[in-house]
Amino acid sequence: MLLKRNMGDHMRFVHCLNKISPVGLQALSSEYQLTDHIDQADAILVRSAVMHDMILPPSVKVVARAGAGVNNIPLDIYAKQGVVVFNTPGANANGVKELTIAGMLLASRDIIGGHQWIKENHDDPEISKTVEKIKSTYGGTEIKGKTIGIIGLGAIGFELAKSCVALGMKVIGTKRNLLSLDQEQIPEGMVLVKTKEELYQSCDFISLNVPLTPDTKGMIDQRAFQKMKDGVILLNFARDTLVNDDDLHEAILNKKVRCYVTDFPNPKTVNMPNVIAIPHLGASTEEAEDMCATMAIHQMESYLDHGNIINSVNFPNASLGEKKNHRITLLGDVTLDPMKIQKILATQTIYRSITQTNGKYTTMIYELSQALDKARKEEIIRVPGILHLHIC
Repeated sequence: MLLKRNMGDHMRFVHCLNKISPVGLQALSSEYQLTDHIDQADAILVRSAVMHDMILPPSVKVVARAGAGVNNIPLDIYAKQGVVVFNTPGANANGVKELTIAGMLLASRDIIGGHQWIKENHDDPEISKTVEKIKSTYGGTEIKGKTIGIIGLGAIGFELAKSCVALGMKVIGTKRNLLSLDQEQIPEGMVLVKTKEELYQSCDFISLNVPLTPDTKGMIDQRAFQKMKDGVILLNFARDTLVNDDDLHEAILNKKVRCYVTDFPNPKTVNMPNVIAIPHLGASTEEAEDMCATMAIHQMESYLDHGNIINSVNFPNASLGEKKNHRITLLGDVTLDPMKIQKILATQTIYRSITQTNGKYTTMIYELSQALDKARKEEIIRVPGILHLHIC
């Protein structure tokens, strides 16, 4: 295990792998400075840059993703190097929710087809009269009174549910752990079901709002389509490979799926009929980019300055709030024994502490009466299971 340098009260350096919102970057405190040189960085800010083949320099303690998805980051590899990876769940929820609603309207009213007709007939001198003859072709249906099934009730799915209820739709929702929902916040009239299969047959629209994991990859397949209502509109503003493309194509051709709206175009879907492909715009609003960057920076600084871990996707979350004395954060695997750490700290006064585990990794934070001396630092980093000792 490598004990990484601690800069104490000195300047910390941040390297951006992507263009980061200037509004978000204004949130950096005066002790932080941007650098073009990754070798001197304490932290990395990233959006979509792929990091799987990237070897981080020893100085890097944090990777902060200005967004929710982290499939571009090797979480486990970085965890074993003692690097905390953060994301920003919920910061882009409104932007994705609004685009999902736009997708529903585009699919329901054939606005795109009607607009294309206008462009193709722009030189018709009688176009104001001609449109009256053809408009029924593009009229479509309304969403009020229709039923939408929302698979995944995280920040985006829950906001979508509330908006759909407000639009007069019937909403059926499901998530892996229904008990985690705040019952008081559930919109009136929304129906909760335990499994996604329970909502398939009843829904005119189905929205996918789950992360991409080995369990969810390809979950919308032939078996799922067979259970759905004929003419369903499928909305995918979560991740491309949640849907099996070959099975989707078949479902479109046999009219099981009326329209597929996706924010993740790929070579197969863009060549299918009845597909509305949007160029990954869900979280690309100015407001969402600002909020994601600001949230990522606050989480990064809270860890580097105070040792708190909030919205990490590889280490357990743990926080003692603002640092008031000497603080250390220990990152380790599940074999890390708190008793061994407390034994080393026995001559210290421990004002506060917290230990959290996620079944794979462990986070420990201690607020101490005195700074660690060199001997205790070295003793701690020799404890089995330790991956990183961060001294605030």
